[in-house]
Amino acid sequence: MHGSAPPEGLTSGTPTAAAHDEVRGPSTSLVLVVGMSGSGKTTVGRLLAERLGWSYRDADEFHSATARARMAAGQALTDSDREPWLDAISAWLDHEIAAHQPAVVTCSALKRAYRDRLLSGRPEMRLVYLHGAPELIRSRLSDRRGHFFPASLLESQIADFEEPQPDERPLVVEIDQPPETIVAALTSLLLRLPAPGGAPHGRAAEPMVPPAGTPVSPTGEQWTLTWKGQKAVVVQLGAALRHYEVDGRTLLDGFAANAPITGGRGQLLVPWPNRIGGGGYHFDGVDLQLPLSEPEKSNAIHGLVRWVPWQSQARSEESLRLGTVLRPQPGYPFLLDVTAEYRLGPAGLDVVVCATNVGDGPAPYGVGQHPYLTLGTGPVDTVVLTVPARERFLTDDRGLPVGREPVEGSDLDFRTARPIGSRRLDTAFSLDRSDGDVAVVRLAHPSGVHGVDVRLGEGARYVQIYTGDTLPETERRRAVAVEPMSCPPDAFRSARGPDILEPGDTHVLRWGITAWQSS
Repeated sequence: MHGSAPPEGLTSGTPTAAAHDEVRGPSTSLVLVVGMSGSGKTTVGRLLAERLGWSYRDADEFHSATARARMAAGQALTDSDREPWLDAISAWLDHEIAAHQPAVVTCSALKRAYRDRLLSGRPEMRLVYLHGAPELIRSRLSDRRGHFFPASLLESQIADFEEPQPDERPLVVEIDQPPETIVAALTSLLLRLPAPGGAPHGRAAEPMVPPAGTPVSPTGEQWTLTWKGQKAVVVQLGAALRHYEVDGRTLLDGFAANAPITGGRGQLLVPWPNRIGGGGYHFDGVDLQLPLSEPEKSNAIHGLVRWVPWQSQARSEESLRLGTVLRPQPGYPFLLDVTAEYRLGPAGLDVVVCATNVGDGPAPYGVGQHPYLTLGTGPVDTVVLTVPARERFLTDDRGLPVGREPVEGSDLDFRTARPIGSRRLDTAFSLDRSDGDVAVVRLAHPSGVHGVDVRLGEGARYVQIYTGDTLPETERRRAVAVEPMSCPPDAFRSARGPDILEPGDTHVLRWGITAWQSS
């Protein structure tokens, strides 16, 4: 791993960044998929089991012939009617556990008592909740044919339904998306979720969505993630990271729920980070012109998805997956499916941004993100910075690169930790990392007692360090932006250009934040 090593006395239990960047297996071996009839449980459960290579059963198979006949006649089952059914499902689950066979089971499990019965004593089981508006479910049931459960019984299910609560650790999926998208989101989150843990003892879990009646935020829905003393907030507008704290210490200089985003705080930069001079570039034999989103410098800046709402695909107490489709438009006539995942776990906050070219031709692509880190020092001058880079980009007064030079012997050599001081940084660096490695940019409090590591993994070949000197006066030099980037500034016009995604290709960017503290 490149970058400075953690100081002696680092909080125990924190893995190295390199180890954490590896794809982990699922921390669960049983999945219970719940939701009302018509929510797509059978389709999603079967596809999920196929994708994972696990066994699958639908709880409808465990109903007795008598129970099926009653429901077909329009008679709702009582709690006592469901006792044998729950016993049969439980017996099957125990059989799979004893056989060490991972499994997926789908079940309406409308009441908390039903779910508790199936989940109790089975810590390896994860709850997946297919969430959808009653109007959508009604329309689906009205179109369903050949099922013993009639649409007329849906109202009894709605009346009985008890929404899964945060302490059940549900992984919530919106059903107004294709089954393949739902299963892709579930598979990705299940493969990387931290082991069971949840909120610390004595602290209530945060709601994952605002309660009814909450004033509309300028950044849309606010999703709060929590895990063992960590808290992150992600917003709907641009899938931006608004807040991150560990054990009550705020590490991200973000923005308030009722405030707009300024200075690019926490924003995703797709399909290019940084600037494109004049917004014009030549690709695949065609001259293209992007809108000038930084008109005062005649640049196109930070991509095209910052100001569009993203859709929640799946979420749990500690993880969130959002998605959007970047459609052809002036200056970027390409079609990309983009997802962003945020996860809290033992190593801190992990972020994965994926883009798939779903168009019919090649597309230029770059990605970055714009978090501002703070250690509570006030001005950043005393923050001790480490950047594992041997080379930096020289830029003109428009922020465009005019050359590169080694950092050795210069005032911007941060390979060895040094205070930022009065330096005005808005500088792109080439990272010293090989494929499979993780580079670490470290910010340390001047006391040396605590700090934060920004882990830059797959897809992150460059990093921009920005001390905020061009921001409005009240925001200047109060935090350090550490921006992972897959390509350098002005990449669409550069010899060191963007990635070229052929149809069907997927680009992955991984980065994360780890707080550390000396003992």
